[in-house]
Amino acid sequence: MIQTFNLEPYRKEIDDGLAELVRQRIIPRIFDKDGTVWTADPAAAAGRLGWLTSPRTMERQLADIKAFAGSARRSGLTKALLLGMGGSSLAPYVLASVFKTRKGFLELDILDSTVPEAVLRARKNCAPETTLFIVSSKSGTTAETNSFFSYFWNRTREVVGPASVAGHFAAITDPGTPLETAAVRLGFRKVFQGDPEIGGRFSALSPFCLAPAALKGIRIEEILAAARRLARLCRGARNLRANPGAFLGSVIGVLAGRGLDKLTIVLPRRLESFGLWLEQLIAESTGKNGRGILPVTGEPLRLPEQYGRDRLFVALKAGPGAPQSGPLGRLIKAGFPVLVLGLPRAADLGEQFFLWEFATAVAGRFLGINPFDQPDVESAKRRTQALLQVFRTTGALPAEKPRFRTKGVSVFSDVEAPNARACLAGFLAQSKPGGYIALQAFLPPAERTESSLQELRLRLGARTGLATTVGFGPRFLHSTGQLHKGDGGRGLFVQITAADPKDAPIPDGRDAERSTVSFGVLKSAQAQGDGEALRTSGRRVIRFDLGCDVERGFRTVLSLIG
Repeated sequence: MIQTFNLEPYRKEIDDGLAELVRQRIIPRIFDKDGTVWTADPAAAAGRLGWLTSPRTMERQLADIKAFAGSARRSGLTKALLLGMGGSSLAPYVLASVFKTRKGFLELDILDSTVPEAVLRARKNCAPETTLFIVSSKSGTTAETNSFFSYFWNRTREVVGPASVAGHFAAITDPGTPLETAAVRLGFRKVFQGDPEIGGRFSALSPFCLAPAALKGIRIEEILAAARRLARLCRGARNLRANPGAFLGSVIGVLAGRGLDKLTIVLPRRLESFGLWLEQLIAESTGKNGRGILPVTGEPLRLPEQYGRDRLFVALKAGPGAPQSGPLGRLIKAGFPVLVLGLPRAADLGEQFFLWEFATAVAGRFLGINPFDQPDVESAKRRTQALLQVFRTTGALPAEKPRFRTKGVSVFSDVEAPNARACLAGFLAQSKPGGYIALQAFLPPAERTESSLQELRLRLGARTGLATTVGFGPRFLHSTGQLHKGDGGRGLFVQITAADPKDAPIPDGRDAERSTVSFGVLKSAQAQGDGEALRTSGRRVIRFDLGCDVERGFRTVLSLIG
């Protein structure tokens, strides 16, 4: 299942690591949900291991999920819009991107951006009369999800009337959350309960992903069957080279310990969305306590001489053809360590979900961390809430003064320099060996924007030789945000913001006419709050506000790189 190339220099360490897993009975202990595999406090991890059995236990919920999908179809609903963030949105986004909608089922869209343009686009594309809104949050308190909920509930009530609005809403949340309480009180069409012992980023094989997928007509029983096959293989406790999860996790963990901590994922075009899910799983699980594995997804492959020796490449191969050809083949010939995983069918994504969850847990053991907590995620959230409170009190967010303005772009930086070009050069000069550049775009996800960000990351990567990542805010705050603040300060952070041509007010609650803040204010507070959290933790940040003309703004920023 896993082809390996150029692991010979690390063979002894990998073999020793696998032997230690056998001696310590790590694999049986993981399946026994023994939290002491990762931490001296067993409760810190033991209550987060429900994902190990979810491929089997979810079988009992299949009939209920399919009945829900059938009821939605018979009601004349033609579209589902999932309102979520992070672990509640990324796995459904993968399946929505990879699978086509079966005839007669609902088109599935995902909203996980607070940028007003993205919210207004979702509003335009989702007629309330024929849309089912799925409010998805494990905690039931996610600020972005609650804002989406209030916005679309009020909009739908206006269109279909108070008596019918609840029939256009479903919820997925853990038992006893405020969201569950509200959904029951308001009479939602359906409320699915998550497993409290499954963390958000490990919830791909749970109702959070499978219920939305069923609405699209995806055969979720095949997804679960594939996951069960892989789970059986991962139970192998003696020959761990034949245990794909243990082997993959050991290679990732051992090589990260040797400084190869830029886990570069190479995906075929039709599976590009899978990289977003992997990014959250790996970054949020491993980036803490001054350590971290940086998942690099969506970065076009370079020539071998353009890479440092901090890379491990893992490619998912969906079709025939030798991996030794093309750009990946050049990396193999140049001696870079490469793993190739097979993915013959889309339904086999169930295997990949479980494989990577298990491998990430094993890699956490090698790094000496608890992969199931996220101690640094709250810092940006707290600062965002504080900024929003300032807005509610004063009517404005705290003003930030740019260091430079050039061709419509405002540059915010602590680097003293005579001009914007020198300011960016001074910022990039702060890079450390083994570092990386993270582009953080508080912009609406769109093809043209993604193309501009890719060009920017390529230019920055070529200029510095560093690994580059791209994240859309606020999505990345619930994903790579943990690693950004917990990995020991290796990153350079480039924030990209822009003016909002149109805004959308957020109702203060359900059935509320009044609005205190808007999505534009929320987005700006999130960008400012995360910047403050990064700088407070000693990270280096520069921000480019592109103003009203985003395309022109990108051209200006590119011209500053030289």
